[in-house]
Amino acid sequence: MDVKLLAVVAVLMVMIYAPPAQAKPISLVERCYCRSTVNTVPRNYIRELRFIHTPNCPFQVIAKLKSNKEVCVNPEIRWLQQYLKNALNKMKKTKQGN
Repeated sequence: MDVKLLAVVAVLMVMIYAPPAQAKPISLVERCYCRSTVNTVPRNYIRELRFIHTPNCPFQVIAKLKSNKEVCVNPEIRWLQQYLKNALNKMKKTKQGN
């Protein structure tokens, strides 16, 4: 069998049986979730908070509202800073107790 033909067959077999790549394109990986933030979100409208920190983006806070809408909240808001401070203190106390 010819070496070139064998090489072509091997390459085709790898292409056919190789699993597809699961990685996102670079343009999507580098894109930040929050492009703009809001400063006024009443706390009683918020169902849950999600925190995202990636190497390419600043600290981001996403609030899921009771209406299932998601908004990016400015992490510098006073009540959010207090919330984070309280959560960190609670975590420290829990670790000290164990």
